[in-house]
Amino acid sequence: MIRKRVAFIVFIVLVLILIGWNYRNLNTNQSEATASIEQIKSGQDMTMFVTTDIHYLSESLTDHGQAFEEYVSSGDGKQLNDIEAIINAFSFEVKNKKPDVLIISGDLTNNGEKASHTDLAKKLHIIEENGIPIYVIPGNHDISNPWARSFKGDKQYTTDIIDAKDFRSIYADFGYDEAISKDKNTLSYLAAPSEDVWLLMLDTSQYQSNYMIGYPQTDGKLNSDTLAWIKECSDKAKEKGAKIIPVMHHNILNHSEVIRKGFTLNNNEDVLKQLQESHIKLVLSGHIHTQDISSYKNGEDTLYDIVTGSLAVNPHQYGVLSYSAKNQSLNYQTSKLDVENWAREKGIKDKDLLRFEKYSEEFFGKAAYNMASERLRSQESFSEEEIQSMSEVMKIFNIRYFAGIENENAKDIMNTEGYQLWSKAPDSFLKQYIMSVSSDKDTDDNHLQIEF
Repeated sequence: MIRKRVAFIVFIVLVLILIGWNYRNLNTNQSEATASIEQIKSGQDMTMFVTTDIHYLSESLTDHGQAFEEYVSSGDGKQLNDIEAIINAFSFEVKNKKPDVLIISGDLTNNGEKASHTDLAKKLHIIEENGIPIYVIPGNHDISNPWARSFKGDKQYTTDIIDAKDFRSIYADFGYDEAISKDKNTLSYLAAPSEDVWLLMLDTSQYQSNYMIGYPQTDGKLNSDTLAWIKECSDKAKEKGAKIIPVMHHNILNHSEVIRKGFTLNNNEDVLKQLQESHIKLVLSGHIHTQDISSYKNGEDTLYDIVTGSLAVNPHQYGVLSYSAKNQSLNYQTSKLDVENWAREKGIKDKDLLRFEKYSEEFFGKAAYNMASERLRSQESFSEEEIQSMSEVMKIFNIRYFAGIENENAKDIMNTEGYQLWSKAPDSFLKQYIMSVSSDKDTDDNHLQIEF
């Protein structure tokens, strides 16, 4: 009996030793993976790529059949039929251009499908294996989303989704494991890719009630506890002499006269006050899908909110944010994703991908044209010829607005018969939208220079 007990104890000890050995090796592998991406030292320049609203849908969730085509054609211009090519081309471009950091500010997936999250994470791992650290936060589409669907034949099917805990686990290697501070109440965290520049990744989405209301909540906010944590992060950055850049999905400032509710943070004034007390000059956001830069001046301080356009929407731009240590400045400019170059390099024969720039503009323009036509016909106030003229104005303005170039040659549209018809039309959301785009006073939404 004693021998058996001794043998059993020895067996347990061996098991524990093996478990400990495996645990240490697992941690060692993780440490080695993390150590391969070193923090940028103080005094060194850095380049960050900024993208948002990828709305990736896993290829495993669609057969590109009737149900999927109807879903895409009835959408808001997201090019989901080509999203696999878009994300692969983006990955190819990032690996070739080798920025120091890649930032993704929410709506990583179409509607929070588990398969989309896990497949996208695999693609992000390939980028990070090239020594490019990635930092992500969720958007309003990503977590606990009742709208998650797969598509087969002429039918849509519900599919698996994820919760906040799953999100943190799936994207552990993309910010969460490297965080130097984490908010206890949300998926927000503070990262320090450089000794000089820190990223305050803020989870502004509200997904706790999605199951109850039956749809993904669009609007965003930051609660008082998170605002207090932001103050702690700002103080920590100040102690270390680091500049801090908040990144959030929702907008801190208004970017449209008519598209505000659900896009600008519900409590943006409280958040703005906290950020300006911390002397923060720049916020990066997404959500609204357009390319736009807004500013707010308070005394001597000016805060800018840069919305980078959706990667899933024409013209498929991403931001390039360059930090100059010598000049103590940040320079932002956009870069258009070159899907055509990726297609040629990979030997792809798809004609649409080989002429992607024109094809994408036609796709997006058609979506805007058709939306305007349908709504104008429902009013029964215009002739078919007038509807066509007004829809063409909507198409052109939408293409320019989403590219952040609505001020370029705006008069050539405002002098057309279609625009004059819009100006005299009965009040509607589309009329307000057209008028707001044509009166936008911003001069350049694709470039910004900030001096610290």
